[in-house]
Amino acid sequence: MTPAARIQAAVEILDALSNTAQAADALLRDWFRARRYAGSKDRAAITERVYSVLRHRASFSWRMKNEQARSLLIAALLAEGQSADEIGQLFSGSGYGPEPLTEDERNAIHSAPADAPPLHVLGEYPQWLEHELHRAFGADLLQEMQAISARAPVDLRVNSLRAEREAMLTGLRSLDVRAEPTPYSPSGIRVASAEGLGLLQHTQFFQTGAFEFQDEASQLVAYLCAPKARNRVLDLAAGAGGKSLALAALMGNKGEIVAFDGDARRLKQLSPRARRAGATIIKIAERRGGPVWGNGKFDIVLVDAPCSGSGAWRRNPELKWRLTPERLKELVELQTWLIDDGARHTISGGRLIYATCSLLPSENEDVIELFLKRTQAFRVVPASQVWRDAGLGEPPLTVRQYFRAGPHSTATDGFFACIMEHRT
Repeated sequence: MTPAARIQAAVEILDALSNTAQAADALLRDWFRARRYAGSKDRAAITERVYSVLRHRASFSWRMKNEQARSLLIAALLAEGQSADEIGQLFSGSGYGPEPLTEDERNAIHSAPADAPPLHVLGEYPQWLEHELHRAFGADLLQEMQAISARAPVDLRVNSLRAEREAMLTGLRSLDVRAEPTPYSPSGIRVASAEGLGLLQHTQFFQTGAFEFQDEASQLVAYLCAPKARNRVLDLAAGAGGKSLALAALMGNKGEIVAFDGDARRLKQLSPRARRAGATIIKIAERRGGPVWGNGKFDIVLVDAPCSGSGAWRRNPELKWRLTPERLKELVELQTWLIDDGARHTISGGRLIYATCSLLPSENEDVIELFLKRTQAFRVVPASQVWRDAGLGEPPLTVRQYFRAGPHSTATDGFFACIMEHRT
């Protein structure tokens, strides 16, 4: 493909993303599968441009005073240092490239905004979320938002049922993968962004269940559940089952884990993943209650609630532009229902853990505060205490009453967790 054709491909993909709820990585995968003529270098170049726009949409649209895909890609080229003449050659209508520049586009290229960019532009986030993000980060808002606009590394969780971290580090390095231990999770390995990712999925290590792909913050939530062998655990909003697998390893594959999700399709891959990992204690529940749930009371109930996904914006930057106030309200209502449901299934003396991959207080602290007002049956166990009891060392500054993580503060995805104990 010519450089101009790659630009046109990025325009088409960005337009498609604006009209679908499909994840960017999935849409890109499908787009390339339908266009086998795109070689590996083409795919890499197009993907890089698409993600550049998704990460920097606020500043690119502010630069061009336009949110159309063409304008955003022009701003991306300007940010790369390309001149007006070079951009004009790419936007000439030749070589399967985009149509020639319009007069408005030429004027925008030559007339950068005179005013300083506002905070939401510098931080690359939707302006309507500014109050919420100020609540979350205060004076650190800009640093956190700029960190979440950067590319994320690839984190792996070593499955202790199959391997040890030191041996896995040695094995990965033998494949010329630059792998390092994660700073907090004892089972985590970090690989530089995108480096060797395609290779990792096809290694014998992955195929035999020695590791799973999981961000370090998500791994730490499993540690903060503090599961013990022979516990009964309910993973109430299990998604694809990543935390169920992590919990099974921490329990030494002794006990019982019931994994349930309101969207049964999300759990389809858990059974083959569990077989690969050697995690035989996981039971998948297709509905609430019934024989799989036993007496319906569990030592540990994990509510990893569906949320805005704002903590994962560096991996899925399209999510920040799709979130609306209406959708956020719907999510908070669901989270409120789920935490109450989780409380009903927690045995006296057991623990209820509420977690989200969100940065927003309305999905985190506010949900906990209202829950504790509705019931006197639970008390908060400080996350810093649980962290130390789990043998994780001295917690970072953001781990106190609650577990909070973020790209700037902990070099992880954004995450929140609250550990609560059912009073006896």
